[in-house]
Amino acid sequence: MDVFRSLKSRNFRLFFYGQSVSLIGTWMQKTAVCWLIYRLTNSALLLGVVSFASLIPSLLLSPYAGSYIDRHNRYRILVITQIISMIQAGALAMMILFRFYNIPGIILLSLIQGIINAFDVTCRQSLMVEMVESKDDLPNAIALNSTMANFARIAGPALAGIILSTFGEDFCFLSNFLSYIPVLISLFMMKMNIPVIIKSESSIWKELREGFHYISGDKDLSSLILMLAVSSLFVIPFNTLMPIFAKDLFHGNAKTFSWFESAAGLGSIISAIYMAQLKGGKDMVKIMITSSLVFALSLILLSYAGWLPLALLFMMFSGVGMMAQTSAINTYIQTHAIPAMRARAISYYIMAYQGMIPVGSLLTGLLAQVIGPRLTVCVAGLTGIAATVVFVAYRRKKHHALQMA
Repeated sequence: MDVFRSLKSRNFRLFFYGQSVSLIGTWMQKTAVCWLIYRLTNSALLLGVVSFASLIPSLLLSPYAGSYIDRHNRYRILVITQIISMIQAGALAMMILFRFYNIPGIILLSLIQGIINAFDVTCRQSLMVEMVESKDDLPNAIALNSTMANFARIAGPALAGIILSTFGEDFCFLSNFLSYIPVLISLFMMKMNIPVIIKSESSIWKELREGFHYISGDKDLSSLILMLAVSSLFVIPFNTLMPIFAKDLFHGNAKTFSWFESAAGLGSIISAIYMAQLKGGKDMVKIMITSSLVFALSLILLSYAGWLPLALLFMMFSGVGMMAQTSAINTYIQTHAIPAMRARAISYYIMAYQGMIPVGSLLTGLLAQVIGPRLTVCVAGLTGIAATVVFVAYRRKKHHALQMA
């Protein structure tokens, strides 16, 4: 099938299958951590703190990670990050297995995982070009990678909901630890032909500056990254409050919470399949604008939904919008950035995406304590609409200025 054309590449196929298992484990753990923290503390603020700790390294380290990865063997870095991630998952599983419910300890291990991810995610994204044999299949590979991630987002929380209510939290954490075995096997089976890295004479800090000047000098790239940063800061962190929606607003349990995560994941996978079948040359900016409006409007509707099935429907639409927004920006950057700057360009994408979410999660947790979870989600949706309107106005002004020149 045309939608799976990038899987013809052996290396990408191995990567795809190995990561599929690993990401399901990751989402099981993510769901279990959120539920465990809220069960133990009943604190919206602490939910934000845990999310902050796991993602703040992306804000601080992603540009450095991009420059570092451009100077070293990406495949080797990816193997190392996966091994360290497995050790971190094992430490967290042991903590929960022995009922050592230490909130600072969980936050510290979340922070360590965030540091690993700052390098791992940038490395995975920039290595995809080397995994796909035909460069025309790259947009398809990016979309399939997103499909895989969002299938995991459905399966992981759904499995976690069943396991949490049947076997308990420790089984979720242990499953994530074991899920790293398939991804490591698939990585060792790859036959990567990585171009020889010519050791740069300039310092990594100089290359950091070069990356910043390249991004800031390309107004199309920089405006998309800024749009993503605003969305990640004010809109995407709404999902930090979903344990509160499940437990307090809809009087549910861990399974109810997993339904919210799975609904968003279902929307995301529908969106990812649409992105995967797109032919080259599609206007990713138009897709980003439309999806941003869908995302924002779904949050406004979700905030006022009083019936659980309706809330899950709007949650699904939020997944459709968020997935298409981030995937369109990712595809644009990967297909428009020059090869020498690709990892650095992707690192700014990661910084704007994952790096801003932790700050937004803290703000969301604080705001929910003051005005309540429903109104906080509504504000997130209104902010998303305002950001999209400003972006469209900027694009039109830029286009008009080019016509006048």
